[in-house]
Formats: sequence, C-alpha cells, structure tokens
Amino acid sequence: MRAIALCVPIWACVAAAATNPKIDTAATRAVDKGVQWLLAAQGSDGGWGQDGGGTSTVRRGVNMESAGNDVANTAVALLALAHSGHPVNSEPFRRGLRFILTHLEQSPAEGLAVTSVQGTQIQRKLGPFIDTFFTSMLFGEIDGKLTDKQLAGRVRAGLTRCVAKIERNQLKDGSWNISGGWAPILGTSMASRSLEMAAAKGVRVDTSVRKKVETYTLDAAKSPGRAADATPVPLYLGAQQLEQLTRTEADRARNEQKIRELSANLSNANYVRGFGSMGGEEFFSYLNVSDSMRRAGGPEWVKWNTNMKGQLVGLQNDDGTWAGHHCITGRVAVTSAALLTLVADRQPAK
Repeated sequence: MRAIALCVPIWACVAAAATNPKIDTAATRAVDKGVQWLLAAQGSDGGWGQDGGGTSTVRRGVNMESAGNDVANTAVALLALAHSGHPVNSEPFRRGLRFILTHLEQSPAEGLAVTSVQGTQIQRKLGPFIDTFFTSMLFGEIDGKLTDKQLAGRVRAGLTRCVAKIERNQLKDGSWNISGGWAPILGTSMASRSLEMAAAKGVRVDTSVRKKVETYTLDAAKSPGRAADATPVPLYLGAQQLEQLTRTEADRARNEQKIRELSANLSNANYVRGFGSMGGEEFFSYLNVSDSMRRAGGPEWVKWNTNMKGQLVGLQNDDGTWAGHHCITGRVAVTSAALLTLVADRQPAK
C-alpha cells in the first residue's frame, strides 16, 4: 500500500497539474480502479463496512474499530458508484439497496436512527445518525431511476421516512450537530443536502426546516466562534457553509460576498490542511468544496478541481483505495468520498 503524505502547501503536490493535459485521463483511471475495488469489497449481505464487505477483506495489521457491514458505509459507497457511472439497476447496486432498506424498514418510526447497529467508526466521527443522512441522500439521488417497481416503491417510501425523521429531529439552532461525533457539522451538511435532493424529487419538505439550517449557516459564517462546539476544524465548517450557500443561482447572488470570503480561505494552505493530516473528514470536506465551487464556476473552480484531482490521484493506494490517517480511516468511506470528489465535474450544473 502506498503511503499517504500531505504536501505543504497542498497545491505544491500538484503544481504541474494545472497545465498537464493528462490529469483528466489519470483521474478517470483512478475512478475506474476505485469503483472496481468497491464492487469487489461488497459483502455477501449486500453491504459494506469500515474496510470492506467483511472481516476477510480488511487490511491486515490494522486495528479495526468496528466490524461487519453498516448502513452509512453502504449508502456512501452506493452514492459513489452511482456518481461514477455504475448502473443503479445492476444487481450489486440492488443488493446494496436491499441491505439498507432491511435496516430502515425495521427501525422505529420515532427517533432519527435507521439502524440498530451502533458504535461504528463513521458514527463516532460524523455523529450517531450519519446512517440516516447518507441514506436520505442516496435515496434522493436514485429516486425515479429504478426499473424494479417494487424496489423503487420501497426506496420512495424510505426517502419519505428519512425526511420525516430528519425534520422532526432538527435542533433548535437549525443544525443536526448532535453530540457524539468528532465532526458532526459534516452530518448537518449531509442532512441538509438530502432535504434539498428530496424536495427536488417532489417529496414534501418543510420549508421552515430548510430555512432554519440556512440561517444557522449564515450565523455561523458571520460568527464562527458560535459554532465552536460543532467542529474543531475550520475547514469542516467552512466547507459546509460554501456548499449550503451556493446551491441555487439565487443563493449565489444573495450570498455573493460571504461566498467570496469563504472561498478566499482556500488559498490558505493551513486552512485547507484541515486537521493537519488526511482523514475522512478532510475528504468529505473537499467534496463539499468541489460541489460548491462547481456551481459557482469560473477560474477558481477550474483551479480547485484540477489541483484536487491531481492531489487525489497521487494519494490513491495501489489497490485502488484511499484510506484516512486520522479519525475516519476506513477505506470504504474514504474511497467513496474521493470518488465523489473526482467526478464532481461530471454532475450537472445548477
């Protein structure tokens, strides 16, 4: 396995990438390799866990913080596969959906949880209900795309159920920074994103819930210290803010000054380093930045995307994975986040 090293500054790692016409080809190869690993790592039950689909596929010599497959890792793996071009009607994809639906449909209607599996690494880092947020994002993404009518119906019902859970459990400040995670602001980001995706698919989403999280984001952007309990790392919060404030053309016009201020941080190597080493939280934050910069467009997006692609290509392990060096270290979540970032420019403009 290739060692991961964070360059300082981040752009120094890939200084030639901006003028290297081969970077997109290299990124495509990296995506293909990552997709093949995810498909090979899927468990016999259809799910994915921290480092693969079962104990037989884990990295030797690595102290596993959790064993078995779980909903959050499965949902983000399927998101990565879908965005990378893997058919959502394939049997591996349907198996993954059935794994998630089995957990969701057995969960109580009340509360925010969609699974009885607790204590996974990704829950401890992104909050105890990250399974719900990633599931809601996934179902919002594939709703209307499945040819299996029975499975499509279950996914739509599951999406509606997730939305109701998320709405009912929003905190008073408008976030979902629920205690128990190292970087729950990333959970808030995914919860908010999932509501927007569900609304775009015609699911009824309470407008006051969406407004409250936007207000939370703006307040935190004006006074970052007020969100100090939400994340220990400015990058995580700033990436959430950029993603939230750039979603529509109207958002970008209304928040233009704040977006400009937040984007300026991306030229600060210390800010971009996040916690100081490449953990899953950094990878998911870079995904938020890429999605927001893509929508904003312009030369800043071209620079960020080109350099981030070069960064991620250089960090890929020989087996096709990416693995974090702190907090979220599992290959499934980190590989999925890396793939989603690498293919951010394939997504339609908004």
